[in-house]
This record gives sequence, C-alpha cells and structure tokens, in this order.
Amino acid sequence: MSPTDLRHELSQCLARLWRYAMVLSRKPDVADDLVQSTCVRALERCAQVVDRAGADRWFFSILHSIWVNELRAQHVRQGQGFVDISETDVPVDTFSFEDRHWHTQVMQRVNALPEAQRNAVFLVYVEGFTYQEAAMTLSVPIGTIMSRLAAARLTLAKDTATGAQPQQGEKK
Repeated sequence: MSPTDLRHELSQCLARLWRYAMVLSRKPDVADDLVQSTCVRALERCAQVVDRAGADRWFFSILHSIWVNELRAQHVRQGQGFVDISETDVPVDTFSFEDRHWHTQVMQRVNALPEAQRNAVFLVYVEGFTYQEAAMTLSVPIGTIMSRLAAARLTLAKDTATGAQPQQGEKK
C-alpha cells in the first residue's frame, strides 16, 4: 500500500483508534500518545500492508502491541495511572438525562471488567471485529476471545441482575 493510501486509511480510523487507546489506557493524554505512535509505526511500515480492507485491523494490532510494550517497559500495574469513569467524556448533546445515566452505569460495569475481558468486549461489541479478527489483534487464540466474552457477559449479567433489584420503597 502506498503511503498516501495508508494516510487516507489512517485518517478514516483515527477516532476508532483513539477510543481503543482510551479503553486500554483510560487517560486522554496517553491515548493521544498511543495513537500518534501507532500512526508513526504504520507509516514507517506501510509496505507491510497488502490488503487495504484489513488495514484498520492492522492499525489496532499496532496500537495494542505498543500498549503492551509500554506496560512491560514501565512496569505499570493495575490501578496506576487510571482515571475515574466519571471523568471520561459523555456526549452530553446527544443523550437525554436517562441515556447519560444508563451510559455511565454501563461504562462503569464494563470498566470494572478485567483488562483482557474489557479489550475483547470493546473490539467485538464496539468495533464490530469478528472473533477471529479480535484474536489476531490481541495475538491470542480465537477460543480465548470466546471465553473472555462469555465471562464478561456473565459478569455484566450478574451486575445487571443485582443492580436491577428495586430499592426499599421502590415499585417493581
């Protein structure tokens, strides 16, 4: 793929890459850096892309690889450098109060999932990757994606069932 074609594909995918970087890092400035590093690496290696249709998955793989390498290099462990879900942007103009409340609840539950499950949920349910594409992006077997999604669905279903119980004095 030519650098010009690759730049066009990258520009089409930037918002999606940034969203995934936010899922991984939970910090806007880190997400910006991840996306920038992804763009640089993709442009440096544009000769590796032969299938234009799979370029977006290639970008996601690069981003994920950079994130994993950063984690290893900095020895970042769970709980460090994360922001509270309430600090993330919710599109205020497009959601009603109830929708914003529901969005916040869903995001809190998804963000509480272990990182591996959260990544699988994002790639498959938000980005629309197939199980195989998500497995290739994360460099894991397809069965691992399937089990991570199943575990995430069970956790979210339990959270929903317990969270949906009416409080004392509320109607059922």
